[in-house]
Amino acid sequence: MVGAPDRLTRALLVLTFTTGLVDAVSYLGLGHVFTANMTGNIVLLGFGIAGSGGLPVLAPLISLGAFLAGAGCGGVLAAKLAERRPIHLASALAVESSLIAAAAVLAAATHVHANALSGDALVALLALGMGVRNATVRRIAVPDLTTTVLTMTLTGLAADSALFGGDGKGSARRIAAVLAMLVGALAGALMLQVSVVLPLAAASALALLTLSLYLPAERRGASSAEGASAR
Repeated sequence: MVGAPDRLTRALLVLTFTTGLVDAVSYLGLGHVFTANMTGNIVLLGFGIAGSGGLPVLAPLISLGAFLAGAGCGGVLAAKLAERRPIHLASALAVESSLIAAAAVLAAATHVHANALSGDALVALLALGMGVRNATVRRIAVPDLTTTVLTMTLTGLAADSALFGGDGKGSARRIAAVLAMLVGALAGALMLQVSVVLPLAAASALALLTLSLYLPAERRGASSAEGASAR
C-alpha cells in the first residue's frame, strides 16, 4: 500500500506541474506577469517601474494584491483545518480549482487582452488561487515541495549532492519537482498556441482530479491504520 507521505508527495508534484501551466498563461498570454511565482513578479515589477523592456506595472500589482488576499484566506483555512490535513488540502484544492475554472470560463467568454480589464481579471483570479494554495502548502510543509518556486529545491539538490560531499538524501523528490514544473511550463506554452482556455482548463481539471484521488485515499489509509491498531 502506498503510504500517506507518498500520496501527499504525488499530489504536490501534480500541483507543481500545474504551476507551469498557470504561469505560462500569465507570463506568455497576459503581458509578462507571474501569478504563482511572486519572486519573479517582484523583479518584473521593479523593471516595470523603471520603464525597462516595456514591462507593465499595474498587472504585477494586481497579481501581488490578489495573491496576498488568497494567502490570507488560505491562512484562515489553515487555522481552522490544520489538524485535519486531508480535509485542509482538499478544501484548498476545491477553492483553487474553482478559481482557475472561473478564469477558464472568463477566457472562453471574452476576448482576453493583456494589460486590459479582461487580462487583469484573469490575473486576479489566478493569483488568488495560487495564494490560497501557497498558504496551504506552507502549513503542510513538505520539504522541497512548495509547488511554486524552485530556488531552495535547486539549492538543496546541489548542496546535498554526493558530488559536493552530501548524502544525496531527497534528490529524487527535488529532481521530480524541477521536472514537474519544467514539463508543466512546456505543456502550458504549447497549449497556449491553441487557446488560452486550454491550459487553464487543464490546470483546473488536474487540481480537481488530485482532490478526488487524494482525499478518498487518505481516508482509506486512515481507516486501515485504525483497524490495524484495533487488532
